[in-house]
Amino acid sequence: MSRYIFITGGVVSSLGKGLASAALGALLQARGYTVRLRKLDPYLNVDPGTMSPFQHGEVFVTDDGAETDLDLGHYERFTGVPCSQADNVTTGRIYSDIITKERRGDFLGGTVQVIPHVTNAIQDFIVEGNDGVDFVLCEIGGTVGDIEGLPFFEAIRQLAIKLPPEHAIFIHLTLLPYVRAAGELKTKPTQHSVKELRSIGIQPDILMCRADREVPADERRKIALFCNVREEAVIQALDVDSIYDVPVAYHNEGLDAAVLEAFGIDGAPAPDLRRWERISHSIANPDGDVTIAIVGKYTELRDAYKSLTEALVHGGIANGVHVNIEWIEAEVFEQEDPAPFLENVNGIIVPGGFGERGAAGKIAAAKFARTRGVPYFGICFGMQMAVIEVARNLAGLEGANSTEFGAAEIPIVGLMTEWMRGNELERRAETSDLGGTMRLGAYEAVLEPGSRVAEIYGADEISERHRHRYEVNMHYRDVLEGAGLQITGVSADGLLPEIVEIPEHPWFIGVQFHPELKSRPFEPHPLFASFIEAAVERSRLV
Repeated sequence: MSRYIFITGGVVSSLGKGLASAALGALLQARGYTVRLRKLDPYLNVDPGTMSPFQHGEVFVTDDGAETDLDLGHYERFTGVPCSQADNVTTGRIYSDIITKERRGDFLGGTVQVIPHVTNAIQDFIVEGNDGVDFVLCEIGGTVGDIEGLPFFEAIRQLAIKLPPEHAIFIHLTLLPYVRAAGELKTKPTQHSVKELRSIGIQPDILMCRADREVPADERRKIALFCNVREEAVIQALDVDSIYDVPVAYHNEGLDAAVLEAFGIDGAPAPDLRRWERISHSIANPDGDVTIAIVGKYTELRDAYKSLTEALVHGGIANGVHVNIEWIEAEVFEQEDPAPFLENVNGIIVPGGFGERGAAGKIAAAKFARTRGVPYFGICFGMQMAVIEVARNLAGLEGANSTEFGAAEIPIVGLMTEWMRGNELERRAETSDLGGTMRLGAYEAVLEPGSRVAEIYGADEISERHRHRYEVNMHYRDVLEGAGLQITGVSADGLLPEIVEIPEHPWFIGVQFHPELKSRPFEPHPLFASFIEAAVERSRLV
């Protein structure tokens, strides 16, 4: 039977519960155990798909088309275990399912309440589908004390009682702030956070204390005493140079040993951390560096591009170099010449996005890369803007545009109204709901034999994850290819363009999917590895 680890947070948000969960999962894997990670989000949205990146950050998409919290990206990158629709749930989804059942009469006229109906639904989500998994790690979003999180805390409290003895533990992640005027770390916020947790019936088994410096032994003993936790279960979680240093750092602090002891597990295999040690060494000892410009529209919140920046790190690992990122707001290029911003970079990425704001700047970035021979990687929206740039400036289609921005004289990019998912036809219209109505999840693509992308992948068929509503119009294929932009990847049915490239350019590729979602530190995505390789070559020329 699976054992359950519930990870909660206190004091402040953004302490790194998702990263801690992912790193712990990696440590348990290193000891030979199987793991599954799940995220419980207290907000009322059914999923993050309609939320602004400025508020929520990146939307991580799974193979089965779920729009999920960005922490699931950490889970996949650290454990290599693919997540699914069953690994992220929100209050909105729980309530939506319950209200649907109530309207259908499933509750036989009974009064529907938070306890037991909502808490039972949360518990059902946690325990379903875990056959054969040794450890299930459940991260509860938000911070203890948040009113919207109370049903989730109550649900895990009840579940821990229902499970057999030594089959559930609680890890609480808190902050030890350093007060400069006093010259010391303060434990009181952690004490109050644990007091809040205990007031709702949960006693943490392990405390992870985030700090920017070593936690003195006396302070750890004090925390253990006042929080009713064994001293060896007070784990300092210190800042590290790279997130990929976290598994080894947490092992050295005794996190995985404390978890096994809390479960009463003796004689567990020693962890094999060589993979993580190799990755850490590679990141800490690069042979050089390259600079990549990300020309985006959500650059004020870097978490909006979390998987993208990590995929660039992975590309750097594959090439033994450090990747410096220049963040550039796309709207800047609507007023200023891109050259002063881009002439010294070794590669340009135009990532995904929605809406007209910043589109002209992204088109300008694509033109600069094309005309100056700078490696260019257009992802989703970035591919579409590159196609519009070529259509306008090489194919003579001055009115080329996307219908996403309104009526277009030449709709080089248009709204998808139907496409195939397996053997089923999916249909959408302009009046369809926004949430969950895009082309979402993994779809197969067929690559042109002999093309650059076929060489990069080493295959003629691939599967990649998508999240978009608009597509390049295949009616313009001949005119685009006549202008030098080749469509070298198409959907399995041959109807939708998936990849474009300029064969005569040092490296100019646009993809309609999101390859960053499948990149791993120990298995860098081939497109990112190749893009960084091209950037390295560019750095030698300038």
